[in-house]
Amino acid sequence: MELANKLFKGDRVVWIIFMFLCLISVVEVFSATSILTYKNTNFWAPIARHASFLLAGFVLVLILHNVPCRFFSALILLLPVSAILLLLTPFLGAKVNDTHRFMEIFGVSFQPSELAKLACVVFVAFLLSKQGKITKDQIFNYGFIAVAIICMLIFPENFSTSVMLFGVCFLMMFIGQMPLKKLGLLFLVLVLTMSLLVALLFALPNSMIEGVGRLETMKSRIAGFFIEKPKIDPATYKITDDNYQVSHAQIAIARGGVFGKMPGHGQQRDFLPQAYSDFIYAIIIEELGVVGGFFVLLLYVMLMIRVGIIARRCDRLFPRYLVLGCGLLITIQAFANMAVAVGLFPVTGQPLPLVSRGGTSTVITCVYIGIILSVSRFGAGMGDEEEETEEENSDVIEIDTDIADDSSLTAVETLTEIKS
Repeated sequence: MELANKLFKGDRVVWIIFMFLCLISVVEVFSATSILTYKNTNFWAPIARHASFLLAGFVLVLILHNVPCRFFSALILLLPVSAILLLLTPFLGAKVNDTHRFMEIFGVSFQPSELAKLACVVFVAFLLSKQGKITKDQIFNYGFIAVAIICMLIFPENFSTSVMLFGVCFLMMFIGQMPLKKLGLLFLVLVLTMSLLVALLFALPNSMIEGVGRLETMKSRIAGFFIEKPKIDPATYKITDDNYQVSHAQIAIARGGVFGKMPGHGQQRDFLPQAYSDFIYAIIIEELGVVGGFFVLLLYVMLMIRVGIIARRCDRLFPRYLVLGCGLLITIQAFANMAVAVGLFPVTGQPLPLVSRGGTSTVITCVYIGIILSVSRFGAGMGDEEEETEEENSDVIEIDTDIADDSSLTAVETLTEIKS
């Protein structure tokens, strides 16, 4: 127990949530990657790869939660680096699932958009912490320009990530009490711009947008969810290429029931192309039931609640906004993934943080957890209470010893006087 207290510092609840999500990830990814084992001579290769990324992320959490949170402002340097990588990715990046989202340097493949998300959150938190030193208008303008540039670079290949990142930074500015007039005007402009883009997207023929980024996929998903979504008649319903993923996700959820089929007994993992990534929440419900699905949802809700408590206890502005940004990124992405799996939102391609199989996403999410724990420890003073109590007790013992020494010395002096 003493070793655990020395090793795992910071907010204990966040540690417990992190451990549960990692455990669920190992079990469900091992089950959901069964389709990959058919294509691989090594049965353990898919889960071994995922476990190695989780282990690397766990080591990062252990390191980062011992780093004082004020040093994380140095991550702003990732902003220009990620911008350059995002510019190069469409030309030099590897093509996976018809998109150029991955870069490979010295044999290591990663997503520059994940680095950009981290850099943007740190940059906005740093700007918001300068209130009083620079004007709110300057903070808003600098933050908006930087985030807008990054999001525009992400947009062609990953629409959902760019929208989510901009939304998180917008919420950070709202919480940071930026001028409501400017925020409202920005929101109105964004809604009108998105409406015009969607209208233009549907006005143009498919021949003009074919092969241009992910525009054709975006158009089909929006149309399939908002416009052409038919009423489901079990007697006549047919699974086609357009509704394949969503249909099998709904079948998985329907089969789950209350307590599920237990891990390893799911059937839809063999039909869903992204059962171990985008649709892993549907597999969780199939194998762990509604109870398991609700438990996973509850873990993310509890994480956001703890992040709010940590932020409220921070005395300084930078760690407060930094922990809120990291928490919002994790939870909003999780809610988006779960909403897609249960049919409440169009398919976005967002993995379930810490649970879905992945490389860059898993490691960067662990970085967010490490930052949250660091802020809870050094910014909010949580998790080190036992050490402080031990130090206070040792001080009391030393004081008592000094008093005892003084009293014994006084007694000796008194006896000497009596004898004389």
